[in-house]
Amino acid sequence: MKVAIVGASGAVGQEFLRVLDERNFPLDELLLFGSARSAGNKYTFKGKEITVKELKHNDDFKGVDIAFTSAGAGISKEFADTITKYGAVMIDNSSAFRMDEEVPLVVPEVNGADAFVRPRGIIANPNCTTIQMVVTLKAIENISHITRVHVSTYQAASGAGASAMQELKKQYEQLLNGEEPTVEKFYYQLAYNLIPQVDVFTDNLYTKEEMKMYHETRKIMHSDIQVSATCVRVPVMRAHSEAIWLETEQPVSVEAAREAFSKAEGIVLRDDPADKIYPMPLDVAGKDPVYVGRIRADITNSNGLTFWAVSDQIKKGAALNAVQIAEYLLKHQ
Repeated sequence: MKVAIVGASGAVGQEFLRVLDERNFPLDELLLFGSARSAGNKYTFKGKEITVKELKHNDDFKGVDIAFTSAGAGISKEFADTITKYGAVMIDNSSAFRMDEEVPLVVPEVNGADAFVRPRGIIANPNCTTIQMVVTLKAIENISHITRVHVSTYQAASGAGASAMQELKKQYEQLLNGEEPTVEKFYYQLAYNLIPQVDVFTDNLYTKEEMKMYHETRKIMHSDIQVSATCVRVPVMRAHSEAIWLETEQPVSVEAAREAFSKAEGIVLRDDPADKIYPMPLDVAGKDPVYVGRIRADITNSNGLTFWAVSDQIKKGAALNAVQIAEYLLKHQ
């Protein structure tokens, strides 16, 4: 098994290294690729030092079985044919191919089998906010078809990359020192603030991030589900949180929902209001599952249910989901 990581020096690329190691992924050789700027960087994997090679249009991917790519949509589009030329399965973490009809969009707990139908040799990793939401929706969909979802996201700095995490930290330091905060990675100062915009606005006044949740959820779940999202950047380092309201064709009780979540793959139930037990990003950062709590009946809708979900954006929202796709392929091939 020969594996490649494209974008090895980025936040998700580094998480790929950690996740592959943690899960003891069965690989014999690991190749690391990056930009001209990051070429030459050295990283240690299982005691062996690996040097990052510059990504080029050549035969470097000959013999590669699986390539995890996380270097941005532009790079993914430019190098897709080069990466898949000799049969490598490209598991792409960018937005480049998510809505391509010839590219499956996969969350293993929800639609793992879709990964086997890949005419272009590419599998797309969904947007981080979509991933954690559909894992929770699947548990309820198994009880009664979900017709509508309203979701508000509380998205950590990690969603904008490693440099954004550093900027948030730097802003707090600057403000505590009475200095003007650096604002480069976000639209506004994020420290001590919330920014009700993630990505650019579209013609319908929803942002691209919000529309991703609409379109991607329908594709992953093969459903006519309606999704209305409001995405907010919050001053949290990593782990996204979501407040989710859903409507089902038949009423789903709180007890039935709790049981479904407790048995669902990839979910940890943390729901005991009496003892103030519910998921929080501070506790969830660095962990694999999607955590669910604050489950309650929607008092405005007899077929409604609402709950709170938290998941590490860099892990389940990116690197872990991609590695789980590869594991699914190996397990079911």
